[in-house]
Amino acid sequence: MIKEIEEKVNYCLNCKVKPCSLKGCPLNNRIPDFIQALKKEEYISAYKILSETTVLPGVCGRICPHEKQCQGSCVRGIKGKPVSIGELEAYTFDKAHELGYHLTDCYEKVNKIDKKVAIIGGGPAGLTCAAFLAKEGIQVTIYEKYDYLGGLLMFGIPSFRLPKEIVENTVKDILDLGIEVKYCQELGRDFTLKDIENTYDAIFLSIGANVSSKMGVEGEELDGVYGGNELLEYNLHPNYKGKKVIVTGGGNVAMDCARTINQLGAEEVTVVYRRAEEQMPAERKEIQDAKNEGVQFAFQNNIVKILGNQKVEKVELIKTKLVQKEGDSRLSPVNIEGSNYQVNVDYIIMALGAKPQEYVKDLGVDLNKWGNIQVDETYKTSNPKIYAGGDLAGIKGTVAWAAHSGREAAKNIIKDIIY
Repeated sequence: MIKEIEEKVNYCLNCKVKPCSLKGCPLNNRIPDFIQALKKEEYISAYKILSETTVLPGVCGRICPHEKQCQGSCVRGIKGKPVSIGELEAYTFDKAHELGYHLTDCYEKVNKIDKKVAIIGGGPAGLTCAAFLAKEGIQVTIYEKYDYLGGLLMFGIPSFRLPKEIVENTVKDILDLGIEVKYCQELGRDFTLKDIENTYDAIFLSIGANVSSKMGVEGEELDGVYGGNELLEYNLHPNYKGKKVIVTGGGNVAMDCARTINQLGAEEVTVVYRRAEEQMPAERKEIQDAKNEGVQFAFQNNIVKILGNQKVEKVELIKTKLVQKEGDSRLSPVNIEGSNYQVNVDYIIMALGAKPQEYVKDLGVDLNKWGNIQVDETYKTSNPKIYAGGDLAGIKGTVAWAAHSGREAAKNIIKDIIY
């Protein structure tokens, strides 16, 4: 074991209360246990411990908001730095692969049983659900609209945060459990739920919700205004060379957009956020990395109008102040009258959240008030044969929470169709 990793492994106290696992990790990974296995250089054992609860350790170890999740609950973080849990999780995945150990080695081989489940969408929730069903012998088929799996993991997250090789290795591990994939099959275009409902004992919907939310301001229909989610997913960027770009939003998607555009040669990239820096939902590390790379920030500013003749030429901003409103848990931004000003800009990227595709309204299942598919505590929809998870069901927007929904849905599907 290299010295740097050894020091980080030995830093863990293996405390009895285990808040990193029980409170901080959406998947309740046995964090102290896998770290103790690493201490003994039992790499295979460490990987097997993680594989009890997750099939995405190489991914989550790299991109989870560790500060808000596992590391944010670490006992050592109370008076100092927390244990580097994410880095150790990623290291475990990488080391297991280096030693030729894979997911199929973690689970007992079982015979296929006469039960079939369709997974619609091969992102984090769908892949996780498929894996936990397949390891129980259920025949699983993934329907995927692209010619690759991984969803946002493949192109929605820049490679400088998540190398594509890690995603490809993760997907291969999962498919090797005996999962069938039908590529280039999009729900609503190539098939409907009615087409396949009688073929399968259950269906799990995990097509994501990657349509960028609008700002609701004048001029957002002009050429040069883009949705951040779509830019990252489809990788169809305009030429940013010598251009000034504004990214509006405060989450990790905004940071990913800003850093990607900056690396693609934009003259100036500015993140506009209507609250203060400490209120940004993005990870501190991502914000600092963006700053280190030259991305500018305009905190407590709000876009009120986009100006231009068919194409974006200027943007009108207004400064905000933060006030405590009754019933709100955090300070709310309020526009400061008369503080408007305009700046020249070539492109504006909206990274304000996302919603499901319009055709979700026609799937024949109930939606909640936000347009997400309504599920109960078992991830079942209003159709008892259909389950849903991930962003489509309005699950908290991290990969770990999406994976959690896929795993728990798999457990409930197994109960419903077998027992």
